[in-house]
Amino acid sequence: MELLLAFGAAEDEAPFCQIRGNPEFPLLSKEGDVMIGGAFSIHSKIDQPLLSFTEKPTRLECSRVNLREFRFAQTMIFAIEEINRSEFLLPNVSIGYRIYDNCGSTLSSMRAAMALMNSDELSSGKRCSGQSAVHAIIGESESSSTIVLSRTTGPFKIPVISHSATCECLSNRKEYPSFFRTIASDLYQSRALAQLVKHFGWTWVGAVNSDSDYGNNGMAIFLAAAQEEGVCVEYTEKFHRAEPEKLMKVVEVIRKSTAQVIVGFLAHVEMNNLLTQLSLHNITGLQFIGVEAWITADSLVTPTSFSVLGGSLGFAVQKANVSGLDDFLIKSFWETEFGCKEKNGSTVTERATCKENQDLIEFEDYDDDVAELRYSSNIYKAIYAVAHSLHSILNCSKSQGCDKNVKVSPWQMVETLKQVNLTIKTGDQVWFDGTGAAVARYEVVNWQRGSDGSVQFKPVGFYDASLPPGQKFVLKTEDIMWPGRKKGLPVSVCSESCRPGTYKVLQKGKPVCCYDCIPCADGEISNSTDSNDCKKCPEEYWSNQNRDACILKNVEFLYFTEVMGIILVFFTLFGVLFTLIVAILFLINKDTPLVKANNSELSFLLLFSLTLCFLCSLTFIGPPSDWSCMLRHTAFGITFVLCISCVLGKTLVVLMAFRATLPGSNVMKWFGPVQQRLSVLGFTLIQILICILWLTINPPFPFKNMTLYKEKIILECALGSPVGFWAVLGYIGLLAFLCFVLAFLARKLPDNFNEAKFITFSMLIFCAVWITFIPAYVSSPGKFTVAVEIFAILASSYGLLFCIFAPKCYIIVLKPEFNTKKHLMGKMRSV
Repeated sequence: MELLLAFGAAEDEAPFCQIRGNPEFPLLSKEGDVMIGGAFSIHSKIDQPLLSFTEKPTRLECSRVNLREFRFAQTMIFAIEEINRSEFLLPNVSIGYRIYDNCGSTLSSMRAAMALMNSDELSSGKRCSGQSAVHAIIGESESSSTIVLSRTTGPFKIPVISHSATCECLSNRKEYPSFFRTIASDLYQSRALAQLVKHFGWTWVGAVNSDSDYGNNGMAIFLAAAQEEGVCVEYTEKFHRAEPEKLMKVVEVIRKSTAQVIVGFLAHVEMNNLLTQLSLHNITGLQFIGVEAWITADSLVTPTSFSVLGGSLGFAVQKANVSGLDDFLIKSFWETEFGCKEKNGSTVTERATCKENQDLIEFEDYDDDVAELRYSSNIYKAIYAVAHSLHSILNCSKSQGCDKNVKVSPWQMVETLKQVNLTIKTGDQVWFDGTGAAVARYEVVNWQRGSDGSVQFKPVGFYDASLPPGQKFVLKTEDIMWPGRKKGLPVSVCSESCRPGTYKVLQKGKPVCCYDCIPCADGEISNSTDSNDCKKCPEEYWSNQNRDACILKNVEFLYFTEVMGIILVFFTLFGVLFTLIVAILFLINKDTPLVKANNSELSFLLLFSLTLCFLCSLTFIGPPSDWSCMLRHTAFGITFVLCISCVLGKTLVVLMAFRATLPGSNVMKWFGPVQQRLSVLGFTLIQILICILWLTINPPFPFKNMTLYKEKIILECALGSPVGFWAVLGYIGLLAFLCFVLAFLARKLPDNFNEAKFITFSMLIFCAVWITFIPAYVSSPGKFTVAVEIFAILASSYGLLFCIFAPKCYIIVLKPEFNTKKHLMGKMRSV
C-alpha cells in the first residue's frame, strides 16, 4: 500500500497522486474533527492464498476471533465516545477513529500502517505529501507487530501508543522516537520473573519463548537476571506460531527434562499452541511461570487446559475498573456502534459491516470475560493521553472551546505526549518516562479452580517498581494453589541443597546449580545451607560431629579422677606409706646392731628423701599452672639428688669402713658423720643452684600444645629451658652412675651384711629405669608423657626402697636372731 506520483499520458494532463492497488478499509470507523487510528489482532489466524504469480492474489482471509483483542477495540471506542461527551476535554472538537484488524500477522500490520497513514481514498490530488489520515495510532498488542508499525510510521513522526507491547527493544528512542506505551517494558517483568523463581528456591528451570522480538528480547533479559540470581536454566527453546515442527521439538524437550518449573515467555497464540500439544501428550503437573501476554488470557481456558496450567503463576496487568465500560462492552456498543439493522423509511436493511463480520456478532451477549479485562485500562489511558495532547495543542478552554484552525502536526503530538501528566477517573496517573513507557506495576496471579469449577486468575501478590527496595515485591504464599492441587511447594533443583556441614563441588561440564555435597574436613565447618566452602575453626576450637559448628577443643591433662591418675596416686601413697612403715620400724630398732651398722642417720635421711620422691610425683598430676610446672621439675630434681646423695654417702661409708679396718688406717677420721652430712648437703646444693638458675633464666610454664593432636589441646608444662631440664636430669644421672661404680667396687668386701651389693642392685635398677625413660619420655604423646615421668619416679623410688631396705626389714622382723653384733662381724654362720 503506497502513494505514488503518477503522470498522465498526455502532456496537457495534470499530474495526480493515487493509490497503487486496492485500498484497505477499516473494520470499525467513525469520522471526526481529529482522527485516532487503531490496530488490533481481532482475528488470530490468517489464511494466505496460493501464489501462482499468473494472476492477482485474492484478499487475505482472517478467522478465529480473538475476543480479548476485540475488547481492546471496543474500549478504544468507549474512551473516544466518553471524551466526545465531555464538556471539559476538547469541548467543541469531535474525535473519530479508524480501527484495523491485522489478523495477528506482521504482513497485515504493514497494510494497516499504510492505510492509517494514507486513508482509503483512491487519490489525493496533485501532491503525495500531506497530512496523515490519523493524528495518533493506538496499538498494537504484540511487540513484533508494533515494531513493524512504529518503524513504518516513525519517519513521519506519527505517534504510536501501545497498550501491551512490552519488548525492551522498543525503549530505544533513536530507533523508535515516536513510540509510547501505557505498559512497562519487559526489562522489569523479566527481572521480576527471575526474582519470583529465586523466591521459591527454584534453581533449575526450563525456558520457552516465542521466536519473535517480544519473546527473544524478554527471554534474553530473563536469562541474564536469572544468572545474577543464581538460577540455572536447563534448556532454552523457542518456536514461532507458524513452525509446528519446532513446537513438537519443544514438547519433546519438556517431556524429557528434569526441571519441574517452566518459564514461558510466550505470546498468547504460541502459548495456546504449546498448551494444545502438552494436553495431547498428557504432560501435566509442571509449574508454569507466565508473562502478562498469556497468564490471564481467557482464550487459554479450555476443559483440558487446567490439567496443564493449573497452579501457574505469573505477572498480569492490573484489572480495568473503568466505570461504565462493562455496560458499554455488553450492551451499548452493539446498539450504537455496531448496530446491524438500520431503518430506511419503512424498510429495514442489514449493514454491510455486519455481513462481513458475522463471527463477531456471536459475542453480542457474551460477558464471561468482562470481569477479567486488564489491558483495557491501558487503552483507556492511551486515548486520554492523546486527547490531553490535542487539548493542549488546540489551546482548548471550557469557555472558548478549541481553536480548530490550528494545524496539528505529528511532531507536535510526539512532543506534547512527552509532557503529558494526568490522572484519569480511576485514580491512575498517566505519564511517560524517558523511554516512552509507563511505571512497572503488575499483579501476581495464580491459576486456581473456583468453588463452581471455573478457572480463576486469583491475585496473590504484586510488583511495583516505583516503590523502595524491599517493598517492590509482595507475595501471599499461603493463598497460592500449586499444580495438581498439591499443598507443598514444588521442588525444582538440579541437586538437593547441601546441608550445613557440607560444601558444594560443581559437577564437571554442568551448570553451577548442579553439584555434589562434600563433607567438610576435620576442623572445618559450614553453618549454612549450600555453602561454597568450609571455614576453618579458630585455633582453640574444633568441628563437631556434624561439621556445622565449632566447639571448644577438649583440654587433656592427667586428672586425679581418671583411671590412670587414680592408679598412679595409689602407688604414690602406697610408697609413702611403706616408707613411713620402714622409718617407724628403723626408729623402733634404732639401737639394734643392724640399724647402727648401716648408718642410721643416713638411713633416716634416705627414707625422708624417698618419701619426698614419692610425693613429688603428685605435682605432675592435675592441670598445669605456673607454680606446679616450676615445682614438679625442681622438686623432682632436688629430692632425687638428696636421695642419691644419701645412697652415695652410705656407699662411701662402706668403702671407708673397710679401709679403716686395715692396720694404720685413719680414714674414718676424715669421713665421719660431719663429713657425711656435708657431702649430702654439698651434692644437694649443687642441684639447688642448677634449679635456681633454671627458674631464673627460663623457667617451665604451662603450655597449650595444639600441634600434637588437631582435635584436642594437650595442657602440659613446657620445659622453658631444655638445657636446664637436662642439666637437672644429667646431674642426677652423674651421681647415680658414680654411686653405682663405687657400690660395684665394694660389692665383694668381706662382711656378712655388705650393704654395697644392695646399693649396686638398686643403682642398676635406677639407671635402667631412667635410661629407658628418655626414649619413652620423648616418644609418648600428651598426658602419657607425664605418666611416663611419674612411672620412672615411682619405679626408681620403689627400686631404692626395696633393694636397700627390704633385706634389713626382713632381718628385723622375721630374723631378729641375725640382728646381733656377732653375726654382723662374721662370728656366726651367715644366712
